[in-house]
Amino acid sequence: MNHHQALRRQQPLQRRTQTGVTLVETTVVTSVLAVLTSLAVPSFDGAIQRRHLEGAAAQLETDIHYTRTMAVARNAPLRISFEDGAGGSCYVIHTGAAKQCICNAVGTAACQGEAQAVRSVHFAVGGPVSLKANSQSVLLDPATGTNTPTATVKLTAHNGAAIHQIINIMGRVRSCSPAPALSGYVAC
Repeated sequence: MNHHQALRRQQPLQRRTQTGVTLVETTVVTSVLAVLTSLAVPSFDGAIQRRHLEGAAAQLETDIHYTRTMAVARNAPLRISFEDGAGGSCYVIHTGAAKQCICNAVGTAACQGEAQAVRSVHFAVGGPVSLKANSQSVLLDPATGTNTPTATVKLTAHNGAAIHQIINIMGRVRSCSPAPALSGYVAC
């Protein structure tokens, strides 16, 4: 027997190291990921609802400024009328008297007489956001540069989070959030 063969016999056989993942390890990792995902889903839902709410509030504020600008550009008064009914809630920007334009059951504007709808926005029942105003209609008058009456429009998400758009007599909009206030908003 030569020297190399003698050394090989004296050394214990080395185990080959395994590569790969066992079934137990895979099951543990999958279980941990499932728990983490179930914890994260509610926060994602809350974030989505907040984005819908903030988007609706920004759209309303933009439409209020648009209405004021259009009233001045046309040199004719414009109205924003608010509705909350069985078909959902909406607002309509229109010419004419306070009750001449409404939202119909499918969410489009329906006007009577010589009133004309300029724009309408509908919030469907069961949709991500609902709208409720303390005034049925606000008139934006280009001659005085004011609106009457003042109004508070409440936008609410499914989870109860809300943003209030407060329209002052000059047609400016201030946003706030009722308690518990959303972060980034002044408390109402």
